[in-house]
Amino acid sequence: MFAKVVAVHKSSEHSFTKSSCDQIKLIAGIGVEGDAHSGEKVKHRSRVRRDPLQPNLRQVHLLHEEFFPELSADGFDLVPGEIGENITTRGIDLLGLPRDTVLWIGSTVAVRITGYRAPCVQMDQHQQGLMKACLYDGPDGKKLGKSGVMGVVEIGGKVSAEDAIRIELPMEPHYALDKA
Repeated sequence: MFAKVVAVHKSSEHSFTKSSCDQIKLIAGIGVEGDAHSGEKVKHRSRVRRDPLQPNLRQVHLLHEEFFPELSADGFDLVPGEIGENITTRGIDLLGLPRDTVLWIGSTVAVRITGYRAPCVQMDQHQQGLMKACLYDGPDGKKLGKSGVMGVVEIGGKVSAEDAIRIELPMEPHYALDKA
């Protein structure tokens, strides 16, 4: 199976879920055009409160479609975009990629992975228990997120469902994903 985009989403408001679109436009160094989380500097409200001048390492949220059946088995009925991702993928182990992996989407778009998406309390506000369902114990016992990865746009362009995804691993040594 080859890796591809299943669906794309955005929201101009700081909402938990994002609306499905036919196509989104990614802008280098900014993120998804028209999305509340786009910008050179951090846009996630909790991070803005800590330091509004820090770089935005969470311009694009990617989530693997393969996670939905796992959530369904835990009693959650969710659809793509409902957990706030911009790009829903299929056929790629996003959480197994090292930090700084570049995902080439379609023919020209490049997104560099900066870390995993850390589950937050908004998940439980959406559906009780969802935050816990999006965590797992890492090899060192540390709680890690499994609700996708975050990235920055290196090369912009348009992204649509069915676009192929090609993986470009960073030079070694490879570093495991940490919270973005």
